[in-house]
Amino acid sequence: MAIDDPTSKILAAALEEFSEKGFRAATIRDICAKAGVNLAAVNYYFGDKKKLYSAVFKQAHLRAHEDYPLPKWAPEEPPENRLRDFVRVSMLRMQSKTDTNFHHRLMMREFSQPTGVVEELVEEFFRPHHKLLMSIMQEIVGPNVPEYRLNQLAFSMIGQCLFYRFNQPVLRMLVPQETLDEHFGTEDLAEYIYRFVLTALEHGGWGEPLERQTLASDSAEPSAKGRL
Repeated sequence: MAIDDPTSKILAAALEEFSEKGFRAATIRDICAKAGVNLAAVNYYFGDKKKLYSAVFKQAHLRAHEDYPLPKWAPEEPPENRLRDFVRVSMLRMQSKTDTNFHHRLMMREFSQPTGVVEELVEEFFRPHHKLLMSIMQEIVGPNVPEYRLNQLAFSMIGQCLFYRFNQPVLRMLVPQETLDEHFGTEDLAEYIYRFVLTALEHGGWGEPLERQTLASDSAEPSAKGRL
């Protein structure tokens, strides 16, 4: 899609308007004026305001998925290799998204003033990949780890990826630029997160209830004190 294509202009203008004003306050008239297109263009290309709003939400995800698809794994591919690929592709997709501030602001507005579009995004993009990640993790940790724990483990991994996407200003305050340039590139971070998560999966004892582990630790304290 060319940058001067009418749909690209409308999407770019709509992203700014929706992120700044929200779905309800943004108007088709203002979007078309900012895009430099005829007032009827939104209906012609998208159908209505709600469908345009949905298209704005999905455009960055669609582009990132097309640019960075997951590999087509062979059935015998080890889960550890698939996890590494999953983390790397996730990081590349997140770092590739343009207008990050606009998209982030738009997402926050949708969470606080929901229109139902996030549900479409979850069903179309997030849920299939979340299920895939959980299935990979299940192979690594074994069959005895419950689904709720797999959800927590998956969210922990995604949380690390999101941190590096949305907290670049804070990172630049905390870490010297030379270090950021040398060690905080997308590929380096993807490998770091993969190794961190793999270690946690392999040595976390996730098949055991956390409460039992805590009690076992507590029960050891009196005997230790008695030896002092």
